[in-house]
Amino acid sequence: MSARIGVDVGGTFTDLVLARADGSIRLEKSPTTPDDQSDGVLAGLQLLADGEGVTLAELLAQTTAVVHGTTTGDNTMIQMNGAPTGLICSAGFRDEMDIRRGYKEDIWDAALPAPPPIARRRVRIAVPERLDADGGIVVALDEDAVRRGVRRLRSFGVTSIAVSFLHSFVNPTHELRAAEIISEVYPDVEMVSLSHQILTRAPEFERTSTTVVNAYVGPVITRYIRRLEQRLREAGLEGELLIARSNGGVCQPSAIARKAAATIGSGPTGGAVAAAVAGHGAGLGDLVSVDMGGTSYDVCLVRDGRPEVKSEWNWRHRYLIQLPMVDVQSVGAGGGSIARVAGVRIVVGPESAGAVPGPVCYGLGGTEPTVTDADLLLGRIDPARFAAGRSALDVDAARVALARLGAPLGMDAVEAAASIVAVIDAYMTDAVRRVVALAGVDPRALSLVAFGGMGPVHATTQAAGLGMRRCLVPLAASGFSALGLLEADHVIDESRAYLAPWKEVDLPALSALADRLDADAAAELREARIPDERVERSWHLNMVFPGQTFDVAIPLARVAGEQISQDALIDAVEEFHRRNAEARLIESHSEEPLVRGVRLNAVGRTEHPHLRPPSVPD
Repeated sequence: MSARIGVDVGGTFTDLVLARADGSIRLEKSPTTPDDQSDGVLAGLQLLADGEGVTLAELLAQTTAVVHGTTTGDNTMIQMNGAPTGLICSAGFRDEMDIRRGYKEDIWDAALPAPPPIARRRVRIAVPERLDADGGIVVALDEDAVRRGVRRLRSFGVTSIAVSFLHSFVNPTHELRAAEIISEVYPDVEMVSLSHQILTRAPEFERTSTTVVNAYVGPVITRYIRRLEQRLREAGLEGELLIARSNGGVCQPSAIARKAAATIGSGPTGGAVAAAVAGHGAGLGDLVSVDMGGTSYDVCLVRDGRPEVKSEWNWRHRYLIQLPMVDVQSVGAGGGSIARVAGVRIVVGPESAGAVPGPVCYGLGGTEPTVTDADLLLGRIDPARFAAGRSALDVDAARVALARLGAPLGMDAVEAAASIVAVIDAYMTDAVRRVVALAGVDPRALSLVAFGGMGPVHATTQAAGLGMRRCLVPLAASGFSALGLLEADHVIDESRAYLAPWKEVDLPALSALADRLDADAAAELREARIPDERVERSWHLNMVFPGQTFDVAIPLARVAGEQISQDALIDAVEEFHRRNAEARLIESHSEEPLVRGVRLNAVGRTEHPHLRPPSVPD
């Protein structure tokens, strides 16, 4: 038997899917172990082996790939327990991380505190150096200032250093020299993140913020993946370990070591990918995927069979991470969401009971009623079949907790449970409504794909509330995100900066940038042993009107290795005008757009499981 295993780590459970060569699958769930996620992963793999009637070593010896979605990066940002991080930046830009382009999550809250600092001001070192927009050296790098700065960072206990100089994405000479100095002065530094390697384009705040986040989470993520891979090898894995990225693809662990921030926000992407595949199989191109687990509720819009990917203004955990991410919006609503009384009403979440102690009905010490307790008491969950019958649910304990919650409001246990369900359904339905409304889409034209351990329980109420006529619930709903990881391909989404009015574009120079992108992508795909015949490439130009902030990615016709043609450029400009007219409802041909870069999306097709439905117990 040969098999592939998908592993999705959630806030409450770690889901595992074993996909056999014959298309059959096995699902397992193991409690997530926040202190070391690899413990929960190995425990889940042992459950898979037990279910197959083999030892763990025998199972892993037959496994060609373990595809892993981890929330280590997100947890690091939530708990703010990353590596002690310092920043070396251009003189005059020391406080850029505090200014944040003036952005506040709540513009009406004048007292809203700043996010917890990753790099405090005392470990942000501004050094004399300056490049112009074309990469020309205006002020040479002050190497002595870099040396003094590195010594200062070392004295403050910094173990990871971000380097971000103005216009370094055009000419990385100064950043590369700074990295050499760091290795000379501080040879045992754990990580050095150079902004031109993390984000190869402007603007400078977005590049600096992304690089600082990468330096902060990188050592934690790298150590975790290294430890997990070591444990898997020791347990008998002979196949490859692949890691999910936030762009909806997967990659080798070595790619994560270079750009660890690309895993932040990757947790829910497996479900979005699986929903798109399921929708395609059902003849549905436009849909909304909703994943309700124990801790969060994740919503993603799928258009024309593809999950929406957002490359601009991606704020995660109050920090801007300017990397391509599947546009999944998460709210604190799950089976473990805790209900409480606030005044004369019941509120639910965002606090979660998690895996431990979990809902009251788990019998693990939880005392506060949750959505799971409410669903159980209302008969929406079968206690005898929960977790394949391995976990007994205590209905009486849930009833007592719910009665205690409802007493101040004059409610009995059933009324309190019904109120909890009504509140959480309204909250989740509103989350879906916001996502589709911001995209300018009528929800009645969409289908709902509901999965996760709790998603199908609440799906029909939400679909009805949104006016949707079709709700799709996959048979493998509880492990759907893990299954989606097995459908993910190697995806490389990178760009190179270039700035010129479109009529002044130097096509040989632009083509040379595209060739560099292609060469970098080809090297990563070769490392992943993806043959070129399984690679699909698509090219885009990043375009804007003068004064606009965010790029618009416009498809560009190009054959790899050949120069971009004038006709292809003109076609891209016409498409840019068409999209602008569609969005703004005004004609725009009198305005001349700028080309701000070229972008490559390279997809290396992996081995996808040819699945047949799992057997459904009586």
